[in-house]
Amino acid sequence: MTGMSFAYELVASPFGSIGLVWSQRKFSPYIVRIFLPREGLAMIEIISQSFPGAVRQSNGIVRKVCGQIRELMNGNMVDFSLECLDLSSCSEFQGKVLFESGRIPKGMVSSYGRLADKIFVSRGARAVGLALARNPFPIIIPCHRVIRSNGELGGFGGGLKMKNALLEMEGVGFDSNGRVSRKYFR
Repeated sequence: MTGMSFAYELVASPFGSIGLVWSQRKFSPYIVRIFLPREGLAMIEIISQSFPGAVRQSNGIVRKVCGQIRELMNGNMVDFSLECLDLSSCSEFQGKVLFESGRIPKGMVSSYGRLADKIFVSRGARAVGLALARNPFPIIIPCHRVIRSNGELGGFGGGLKMKNALLEMEGVGFDSNGRVSRKYFR
C-alpha cells in the first residue's frame, strides 16, 4: 500500500469509535480496513499506527457505509454490499473463510470447525479462527457469527461484550450459562 494516500472516517458506537480507512481508486473509494474499538486506545491512534498520514475525510459511499454501521449499532438490520471493500490484502484462504462467514444468516451462528469443513479444510478450526481474527472488515463481513462448537463466543477484535451484543441484536439467544443456544447453530 506504499505510495497510496489514505483517509478515514469515524463512526460512534456504544462500544467506542469504529474507524473506516479508505483510499480513492480511479472514480470510487475502496475501504481498506475497519478498526473496532480497543480499550485504552483512541481510534485515531489505532488508525495512525497502521496508516500514518491518513486524514479524516469522507465521501458519499463512505458516508453510506458509516450510516449502515450506525444503523446496525442501533439494533437495525442492515445488508452490507461488499463492492466497496478492497480484499486484495486477504490471502486466498482468508478470502474463502471470509466469504463463507458472510453466508451465515443473521440470527444464526456457525463454529470455527464447521466453517473449516465448509471450505474443505479438515481439522482447520484454528486456521479459520486466525483468518477471522485478521478480518480487515469486521461488522461488514460478520465474523462475530462464528463461535466455538460448545456455544462459547471465542474471540472478537471488538471484545466479547461487543460480540455478544451484536449476536443479541441479530436475535441469537443464549442459555443460562451464557452460551449460544444450539437452535441458533447453522
